[in-house]
Amino acid sequence: MLVENNVSLQGCNTFGIAARAHELVRVRSVRDVQDVLADPRLARMPKFVLGGGSNVVLTGDVHALVLKMEVPGLRLWQETERAWIVEAGAGESWHGAVAWTLAQGYPGLENLALIPGTVGAAPVQNIGAYGVELQDRFHSLVAVDLETGEPFELDAAQCAFGYRDSVFKHRAPAHDGETRGFGLAGRAVITHVRLLLRKDWKPELGYLDLERKRQESGLLQPSAQQIFDWVCEVRRAKLPDPAVVGNAGSFFKNPTVSPEQCQDIIAREPKVVHYPLPDGRVKLAAGWLIDACGWKGKRVGKAGVYDRQALVLVNRGTPEDSVTGGEVMTLARAIQTSVYERFGIRLEPEPVVV
Repeated sequence: MLVENNVSLQGCNTFGIAARAHELVRVRSVRDVQDVLADPRLARMPKFVLGGGSNVVLTGDVHALVLKMEVPGLRLWQETERAWIVEAGAGESWHGAVAWTLAQGYPGLENLALIPGTVGAAPVQNIGAYGVELQDRFHSLVAVDLETGEPFELDAAQCAFGYRDSVFKHRAPAHDGETRGFGLAGRAVITHVRLLLRKDWKPELGYLDLERKRQESGLLQPSAQQIFDWVCEVRRAKLPDPAVVGNAGSFFKNPTVSPEQCQDIIAREPKVVHYPLPDGRVKLAAGWLIDACGWKGKRVGKAGVYDRQALVLVNRGTPEDSVTGGEVMTLARAIQTSVYERFGIRLEPEPVVV
């Protein structure tokens, strides 16, 4: 285990925000986490787990001990009559893992192509795109308890997945000065994720962009690789490449409302983009709401709203003069205020603000 001091994090977050970690440890195995916890000084320090940095806004230097997750590995963990179960190290690129499964002949993750970040962050956020969420393909995960150093496993039910939500985003309630319950934020770090990919695969083409691609191609039954290619094309057309324009992907969650609330908004805004959900509620397109408030292409300091997709906030600075986390959050709060004033809806940010 090597403890690095005063480490630049500008290349470790996709927004490209300039910040530094006072101390950082690169985690490449369960043992590395256990070594940190065996060190009396490091064990007492607060911990900040950092994967690909694609879902974080750094508002200053990080004083907690940064655990930079770099656990490698992709393998077929188990095969049954009905499915392949693939295990990936938390430090693997998510998109790379998706591409690897398809190359091995294991379909099922193609709708989740080109989502930035690492595998270990995927269950925390319950990532999703184009009609598929991680929980739809999840088998189990391995994590390490940050108090005891003991590894443990969780299945899907224990992860308590929700829309961009999981048990890893919640802290356990405190009682009588003690932290109890099953919230795992700050209490555990994911080292491996296992995905269940069914052999009776069927294409998921419920989203308009994919259905349009299918019609253009004339393919009645596109392959998983074809869907992967379409998703990559659509995402590249709509979203900026973080390597070129710093960003954290979709900045706000799509809000859900009751049918009555939706009808009220439609009465005032007939063109509002909305999607009925199985439970009767309605999901609204946050990007449409932001665009309707006139934010597309606008900026506050070096923080801007992407001109092709209002849901994405971008870094309009340079590596030498980067946007600050404060500018990003000032812009985000201004957007939240204007959307609430016009639609009565409070937008919730997706990234973790540190």
